[in-house]
Amino acid sequence: MFLKELLAAAEIFSVEFNSEQLNQFDDFYKLVLDWNKKINLTTIIEPKDFAVKHIIDSISIWNDEIFSEVKTVIDVGTGAGFPGIPLKIFKPNLKITLLDSLSKRTNFLTKVINELNLKKITVIHSRAEDAAQNPEIREKFDLSVSRAVAKLNILSEYCLPFVKIDGYFAALKSTNIETELKASKNAIKILGGNFYKNIEIKLPNDDPRNLIYIKKILTTPKNFPRRAGTVEKKPLT
Repeated sequence: MFLKELLAAAEIFSVEFNSEQLNQFDDFYKLVLDWNKKINLTTIIEPKDFAVKHIIDSISIWNDEIFSEVKTVIDVGTGAGFPGIPLKIFKPNLKITLLDSLSKRTNFLTKVINELNLKKITVIHSRAEDAAQNPEIREKFDLSVSRAVAKLNILSEYCLPFVKIDGYFAALKSTNIETELKASKNAIKILGGNFYKNIEIKLPNDDPRNLIYIKKILTTPKNFPRRAGTVEKKPLT
């Protein structure tokens, strides 16, 4: 049932998956269902909803034209692996890092990687505020992505420190983004970014989305991101 729904959604969204990818998506879905009984991974578990709102939504962030030179990706606050795992299956040559602060979720992600036999993918158990101060991964990625539910100025402080100059931060947002974009303009500038493009899309269920692309043009000041708890309590304006 799940693969049927995924194939139908992929056809509407004009993407194709080979047999190996379909098997990996199916195995991923089964692992989510199994682990969801033990830990809270997602409330979206029905086959059609999972296919559209998790798989297609995750890969929608990819843009071949903008990301033609992208090789390394970090998924900040990945949770159950969205968008990182679907993106890895969709673009297997990418080197992906999954970052999450909850050990139960990172244990699950490690299981997924092993079960699906995914290569060039790493899991890091850490808060974004702490991980971004690690010189081994700070400003080392071509692309930072996030589906976390937070305002763009907050997400930018979490994500832009990981991006190298000329790289990108991409965020999946819902509709009515204009006000949020305006309110985040100065924060993005402070963090070394510059608004690049907003692409409006519709998922196969006609659920609208905005794909926000921010380009990194300057080094992020060393004092960002601020320490744990500060980013959301006192967002940059």
